Amino acid sequence: MRWTVHIEGGPRRVNHAAVCIEGKIYSFGGYCSSEEYKDWDPIPIHVLDTTTLRWKPVRYTKRDIVVPLPYQRYGHSAVAYGHKVYMWGGRNNVVACDKLSCFDTEKLKWSTPPVTGMVPYAKDGHSACIIKNKMYIFGGFEYIFDQYTQDVHCLDLDTMQWTYINTHGTPPCHRDFHTAVAYNDRMYIYGGRGDVNGPYNSDDEIYCPHVYYLDTITETWVNVKANGTWPEPRRSHSAWLYNDYMYIFGGLNAKTKTHFNDVFRYSIKGNYWEQLNVQGVGPCPRRRQQCLNYKDKVYLFGGTSPCNHHNYIGIRQFDDSDDNPERLIDNSDLHVLDYSPTLKTLAILAVLEYNLDHSSLPDDIIFDIRVMTLPNYISRTINQSG
Repeated sequence: MRWTVHIEGGPRRVNHAAVCIEGKIYSFGGYCSSEEYKDWDPIPIHVLDTTTLRWKPVRYTKRDIVVPLPYQRYGHSAVAYGHKVYMWGGRNNVVACDKLSCFDTEKLKWSTPPVTGMVPYAKDGHSACIIKNKMYIFGGFEYIFDQYTQDVHCLDLDTMQWTYINTHGTPPCHRDFHTAVAYNDRMYIYGGRGDVNGPYNSDDEIYCPHVYYLDTITETWVNVKANGTWPEPRRSHSAWLYNDYMYIFGGLNAKTKTHFNDVFRYSIKGNYWEQLNVQGVGPCPRRRQQCLNYKDKVYLFGGTSPCNHHNYIGIRQFDDSDDNPERLIDNSDLHVLDYSPTLKTLAILAVLEYNLDHSSLPDDIIFDIRVMTLPNYISRTINQSG
């Protein structure tokens, strides 16, 4: 494993949602503190080509607007089912959302599928994943009751019917900004922010260190009681699945005022945690980023970080949910984690590290060097002058 690419200039986004479909990563919404946030604007979409590492925005035209477009939001979820993306939940600065929206990646158009059944209350900070033909949603913060939840709902994506799952066993505690990955018929949950008073938000945060899974066949929760070296509890991290392991990156523990850029993995078959020593220059500590794996690579982008981890400064305070005066910067970078870097990739990294002349190299090598180093131009670098 090695961090191989670091490119600036992508979408500067925090608390966004993203999916990967056929080698393209679709990123939806989120916020950027250095930009004016317009609650009712159509949600922005950016698309990353994982071959060229180029970002492009999806442009809306009046001809495209055949249904009301979903409004801007953050803390929402997005899942891929075939060539379509199903987005649910999230909030802007005014309201939280309980509507389902569908984005067709072939037609580049939105629709609002009619649904039946027991629709979850509007929330953000929940998790979502696909198991067979169903989207499972767990946890989050419900604004109608001003509390965290531990509920599970599922949406049958063939019938568009919502179902409340009356689970068995002891569920994970009420929480938001945790992660979930799907493995066979199980939904694995890790991390997140809860409260010492259970579901109620008293701003006295707790962080659960345990891994749970929901067996969707028996609808039973299981605390795996893992062995090994556990990661420090956190929220607003990222998780993904690769070869029977659940990986996590980054996140925040506000109790210890710590942002992370470590990589841990949990062995689903062996039931143990281990911390990984990943080679290369990795991302700075951050939270609320996105990490998606495609084939043997993981693509990490966005999130927000303490200013002291950057060589340029664009500052803001913690959002309203944080009582910490630490100043943050929102990231526009893209990092690639390669599980099996080729000899060609390693040679290019050596050329770059030692600043070797590459003008006489073959054209295909020069092209690859440009792909790995040329900045995007979606966002401008934030400098000290603002």
